[in-house]
Amino acid sequence: MLWLKAFHIIFLVSWYAGLFYLPRLFVHHAMSTDIQTRERLEIMERKLFWFITPWAVLTILFGFLLAGYYGWEAFRVMYWLHLKIALVIPLIGYHFWCGKIMVAFRGGQNPHSHLWFRWFNEFPLLILVAVVLLVVLKPF
Repeated sequence: MLWLKAFHIIFLVSWYAGLFYLPRLFVHHAMSTDIQTRERLEIMERKLFWFITPWAVLTILFGFLLAGYYGWEAFRVMYWLHLKIALVIPLIGYHFWCGKIMVAFRGGQNPHSHLWFRWFNEFPLLILVAVVLLVVLKPF
């Protein structure tokens, strides 16, 4: 079980590293007026998105394996875990939203301002704080 936890955390950290950096690339992309810089950012965004996507899948897979290890009876009373899963679902949506933004940039469309992307970048941090507090404190 500890191996499952360890790999779940390792994949989570890898996924989050990309989720923190990708919107920062969007900030620079939204501010850029130089065509070469935009092309370079498009390449970086694409490579980063597809690099972190397997980490997201593995994070979720190992999360399910951990839940399976505990069993249904334990899962039913682990209310903190229910909330954790509820918080991970919008994070998955955020990941796909980043992919949609990346495609929009590649199509020459800048969907938002650099200020919007700066705020957009904070969402995964809020989820991370809440999830870590739930996992460590297990308040209910």
